Amino acid sequence: MIAPGPSPLPSFVEDLLREQQDLSAVERFAQDHAAVTATSRVYRSLMPATAPGPGQQYGFEVDLDRCSGCKACVTACHNMNGLDEDETWRDVGLLVGGSFSLPVMQHVTTACHHCIEPGCMSACPTLAYEKDPVTGIVKHLDDQCFGCQYCILACPYEVPKFHAKKGIVRKCDMCSSRLKAGEAPACVQACPHEAIRISLVSVDEIRTLTVASSLLVTAPDSTHTLPTTRYVTARGLPRDVRSGDESQVHPEHNHPPLVIMLVLSQVSVGLMLAGLLAAMQLLQSAAFMLTALAWTSGLIASLAATAHLGRPWLAYRAFLGWRTSWLSREIMIFGAYQGLAGAAFTLVWWPAEWMSQLTLGVMAATVVVGVIGVYCSVKIYAVTPRPFWTFRFTAVRFFGTSILAAALASGMIGVGGPWAFVIASMMAFGKLVAESRQRHAITENRWAERSVDLLYGPLRDAWFLRCSTLMFAGVVGPAVIATLPEIPTAFVVVTVVGCLVSEFIERGLFFRAAAAPRMPGGLAA
Repeated sequence: MIAPGPSPLPSFVEDLLREQQDLSAVERFAQDHAAVTATSRVYRSLMPATAPGPGQQYGFEVDLDRCSGCKACVTACHNMNGLDEDETWRDVGLLVGGSFSLPVMQHVTTACHHCIEPGCMSACPTLAYEKDPVTGIVKHLDDQCFGCQYCILACPYEVPKFHAKKGIVRKCDMCSSRLKAGEAPACVQACPHEAIRISLVSVDEIRTLTVASSLLVTAPDSTHTLPTTRYVTARGLPRDVRSGDESQVHPEHNHPPLVIMLVLSQVSVGLMLAGLLAAMQLLQSAAFMLTALAWTSGLIASLAATAHLGRPWLAYRAFLGWRTSWLSREIMIFGAYQGLAGAAFTLVWWPAEWMSQLTLGVMAATVVVGVIGVYCSVKIYAVTPRPFWTFRFTAVRFFGTSILAAALASGMIGVGGPWAFVIASMMAFGKLVAESRQRHAITENRWAERSVDLLYGPLRDAWFLRCSTLMFAGVVGPAVIATLPEIPTAFVVVTVVGCLVSEFIERGLFFRAAAAPRMPGGLAA
């Protein structure tokens, strides 16, 4: 009789016990790494000996003479933070220049600069950014973010990256958890040439000594946010050095929901103004129609803005950043505007004569609040470091849309007579002149020049369509209507629709031609 032997197949429980006794590859690497770093000077020498003291904070220091462009820092950052395939928090660009006999090619590694006055933090409407009072590290609070992406526009270096699947933006936090444990950030540890280190910087010194080009030649203006990264080199760089992607001219994202929101919110304010003028002339039916259209346009604008959010169910958090964020202020103001607009057309519809003064008062307040809302919209883009969004030109675009809508609506209901159409024609012509001057402006700012290159190059057809549509529908159309004894309905409809289409095209160009300042990129393909 043969004695029973051990089972040829281990049981399920034995498999689990065996797995628990065996370390994973990651765990084995962590143990080996801990043993190495405990006795090695390599990573310790790339870290400050002490924590930041009063008036100090952490900052990246990059030795350009040591950077070879191997992108080990990019890979380490990607793996350590579990980023998606097309997501990067650290990039490596290139500076080229010099002469034919002595060419220069300098690699540049860059990540978040953990600025003293972070543009991302001041712009965020949900307070999703915080700057550590001890280390100075600027962290993004993922749970607080609702994905408006305004921080991307407000950062001169386009550091925050939008994660479409999660519906939020994310960015480098200098591996703060590793720093807290006394370990070097992933990029510092991975660089084979020790080109990246963490140093202590003086906040007062940066505030005092920072000038427009103090960060790095070809980099965006340093005075906007006061970045703490230091680029050092013993060789120096020639004055004619330029970014490797200088010749790449690609339109920016057009943000369709924001295009709809901006145009319709400004049209709504114009319609409300025309409705107020009609109410003052005791044209009750016209006033009711215009105020109803104004409220409807504003509602559609609000819904479109919500569609732009990565996590729209958190839209109620928009008011949190009202102290510093123009986006937060715009949302609050237009929210109040919608409420007043609803009250206004309800009062216009009410037949009681004793409510006439109250109606005019509410409508006037609605117009004032709407104008303030349009001003907030202008400031949202004017405070970013994009030269294409200067306050003057942006104000002409946005307020011009409201005035054009008010003039056309007033002419259609007979308020102001032919002069309403004359004002509409002049406003449309003024918008075209302002946009043409901006397009043909000669400037030393290379970012503004890139916007002009976009309008002359990839966006030329859209620009031509914008100009031709507004010329015929906004300039010629109202001017012709002003000379006619009777207003043909079909002609008016074509004029209004043409102006509206033209404004949508212009607002799309407003986003697509706004070349973003950024750190040096790679060579053009």
